[in-house]
Amino acid sequence: MSFRPIVAVSAAVRSERDVPFAYLRTTYLTALENAGLVPLVAAPLHDPTAAEDLMEHVDALVLTGGADLNPALYDAPRHPMLGAVSDIRDHWEIALVNAAKRRGTPLLAICRGAQLLNVALGGSLIQDIPSQHPSDINHDPDRPRSSRTHFVEIQTESRLARAIGLTSLEVNSVHHQSIERVADELRVVAFAPDGVIEGVESAADSPWWCVGVQWHPEDLIGTQESWDRDIFSAFARVIGKQ
Repeated sequence: MSFRPIVAVSAAVRSERDVPFAYLRTTYLTALENAGLVPLVAAPLHDPTAAEDLMEHVDALVLTGGADLNPALYDAPRHPMLGAVSDIRDHWEIALVNAAKRRGTPLLAICRGAQLLNVALGGSLIQDIPSQHPSDINHDPDRPRSSRTHFVEIQTESRLARAIGLTSLEVNSVHHQSIERVADELRVVAFAPDGVIEGVESAADSPWWCVGVQWHPEDLIGTQESWDRDIFSAFARVIGKQ
């Protein structure tokens, strides 16, 4: 009997009528299931040390999108345009990254997830792109999440380029923060035309498969283009080789 790999998928915590609940858009789960993986929702726990226990029982990790990160994590003052933050989620996901890194567990980080990955490894963020990095590109337009908004150029021979078989593609965009100072253990492999970082990954010679993208490929798996489905397929292939 063959067993499909299990992937931990980070989730947010929200409150409705003062009742907290775990929150995760199911598009992430669908994208992973379609790639032959079994997603396991990993909502934030108050004890970050439990991340080690969780990572011992899964084959991979996906960090998802969501709220802004607390700038205290990278020793920066709060920007006036900073949105809501979730300290419990920040600390839980940082613990997940550290556990995955120690184990060499494949990691795919999406939007906020890519930002969290960078911060967890020692990098910093632009807290508000419109005011701190103004350009002609609106990185958070009022459009459907499945709308492709701008192009991204990808470094040849990167893990990301090999996954999709392209070095240029059009992506969606739903964010107002982005990576600023890149963590030493990551390299930039994709940019938007205005210089905003759109993709990072572990060093070329690192045995750890770790890729972060600033857009939301899980919202584009139903489009005619296969690019975003190919990211999840490549992720599944890597997990299968572990």
